[in-house]
Amino acid sequence: MANADRNTVIESCLAKSVNLAGLIEYAGDSVVSKTIIDKPVGTITLFAFDVGQGLSEHQAPYDAFVQIVEGAGVLTIDGKEVAAKAGEIVIMPANKPHSVQAKEKFKMLLVMIRA
Repeated sequence: MANADRNTVIESCLAKSVNLAGLIEYAGDSVVSKTIIDKPVGTITLFAFDVGQGLSEHQAPYDAFVQIVEGAGVLTIDGKEVAAKAGEIVIMPANKPHSVQAKEKFKMLLVMIRA
């Protein structure tokens, strides 16, 4: 995301109530992401997954907090499938392989704190 776009997202959220799902739109056959906060201590990123899309297996050196904002998705963590729907959270532990798959359209908020 370009710096100007990131600043627009941040400014649209400062000191006001904002509908989280409305900050990002779905795109056909794609995964869309918007970084809301990017600091040396961590990031907050919003994702929109079209049906059938996902993030391939990878690892991170930090725990990751995922909140499903809209729809439902499947997170595979260290070989175990975890289904999650709107309003639910999942914590993906550090240094464990994980991936994300959209069985239907869904949006999720990813919070990574580097500690």
